[in-house]
This record gives sequence, structure tokens and C-alpha cells, in this order.
Amino acid sequence: MNRASRFCLFGGFVLNCFLLHAAMGQTPLFIAAPVTAIGAFTDGIEGPACDVNGDVYAVNFHHQGTIGRIDANGEGEVYVELPSGSVGNGIRFGLARAMFVADYTGHNILTVSGETRALRIFSHDDQMNQPNDLAVGPDGALYASDPNWSQNTGQLWRIGLDGRTTRLAVDMGTTNGIEVSPDGKTLYVGESEQRLIWSFKINANGSLSEKQIFMRFSEHGLDGMRSDVDGNLYITRYGAGTVLKVSPRGEILREIDVLGSRPSNLCLGGLDGQTVYVTEVEHRRLVRFHVDRPGLAWTRLKAN
Repeated sequence: MNRASRFCLFGGFVLNCFLLHAAMGQTPLFIAAPVTAIGAFTDGIEGPACDVNGDVYAVNFHHQGTIGRIDANGEGEVYVELPSGSVGNGIRFGLARAMFVADYTGHNILTVSGETRALRIFSHDDQMNQPNDLAVGPDGALYASDPNWSQNTGQLWRIGLDGRTTRLAVDMGTTNGIEVSPDGKTLYVGESEQRLIWSFKINANGSLSEKQIFMRFSEHGLDGMRSDVDGNLYITRYGAGTVLKVSPRGEILREIDVLGSRPSNLCLGGLDGQTVYVTEVEHRRLVRFHVDRPGLAWTRLKAN
């Protein structure tokens, strides 16, 4: 542990930690700092996604029913207004860099044009409860969690490149965070109320099998999860105020304080792909911390 790390660990002052690392020509790892002002978002702040230009997008910026775009300096704008009555949750960029948005009130998956910011419905299914969080497989297919919060149940969906929906699982708990492993063979799904994360084998035909418990928690909720290029998962611990870094074997590698008790979701991006952006509900703001390996989704986007 170097002098800067010792200072940060025992000094307790995030600002001084950043200043000391900067003076030593280092970027501090796993130490969170605010990006936006308190109250920049509503308490529906959720679903962040990073593009390859260093910007991050999250829903309900300034007011409900929007998507905000925030640059590296924390300056934000309303990127798009969703259709009346629609509220977004998870955001993902597809392999062709198209933006997909889970519209949970409209039971839709929307797309947003990167050139015109025009919206259209990419997929709709009346059997969805409320599409919540999204993940993208290596073939470009979308996977969506679909909780029914009032019943503490949930479903899983696959949305193909043509927008067709396939229900993959029913009778689950409150499905929430979702991610696909780098090799495209494993789907991870968190159940918030049940405090479980499941893993599934993704079969060649897109179906799921070999369901098994990946992690179990005794307290606090869990929400979003995202993978780095090595298959480590970053998982938000709603109520605990932390993000976990977890190995593909389910071992907790780190726990990072994110300056607020209710982190809802996260993404990995920035200019080098190694910045984790966290949507934090308590203070209705984005926070970020730097990590040692780039994000899986960012790396794929960069390659296309």
C-alpha cells in the first residue's frame, strides 16, 4: 500500500485523497466522488449507460420522463423527453451503438436515434409487468428483467434483433439487475426482495437452463449489476450504500462506499472505460469511482 492509499484509508477525507493522488500523478481507485449536484435528478434516478465519448446517460434528469446526458465535468442536459406517460429505467447501447430504454410504464423497449434523438418503439409485449433493467449479449440480443413489485415476483425476457420477445422464465422473485458474462454463456439475474443472485446457462437457441444460486445476502437489497472485461460483477447494494466487486466465482473482492445509502444502478465507461458511474437515490445524483479494468459493454462499443 503506497503513501497515498494509506492517507485515503485512514484520513477519511475524499477531497484530500483526490488531491494527494493528483499531486502524485495517480488516479485513485475505488474511491467515490460526486459527479452532479445533489437533486440534479428525481428520486427515480436509474439505469445509467456510458457511451464511448465519455458521456453518461441516466433517466429522470431534472424531472420524471426524461433521459439526461452528463459529461465528464458533471454538466448535464435533458437529452430526450420520453412520450407522455412513459418512464424509463434501464438504458443500454446495442452493438451498433443504438440506445435502448426500458419504458416500464408503457411495457416497451424504446430506441433513441443517436443522430436525431428521435424515439420509436422497438419492442412491446402486454405480458410484461414492467421491463426494468437490460443487458446485451455478444450477439446483440437484449435481456430484460421484469419484476412485479406488488407481488414480489418476476419474469425474464429475451428481445431479439428484430424486436421479437421471448419469455425465458416465470415465477421468479423480484427480478432486477441483469448481466451477461463476457463469453455470452451465463446470465446473471438479481432478485431484490429475496436478496439472491441467480446464474443461468444461456443455450445456443437462446433458452436458459441450469439455474443455480450465485450469491445470497442476509440483509439490504440489491439492484443493478455490470461486468468488466474479466467477468467480475459490480453490484449495487441498495440500503447498504455500497457497490460490491465480485469475481465470476462469487467471491467478494471489494466493497466501495458510494456516498449515499441507496445506490440503484451503475455502468462502466468514461474515456478509458474504467470509470464506474452510480445512480444514487438518497441524494438524487451521480457519483463515480475509478477501477482497474474496463467495462465489458464499453469495450464492445469501442470495438464497433
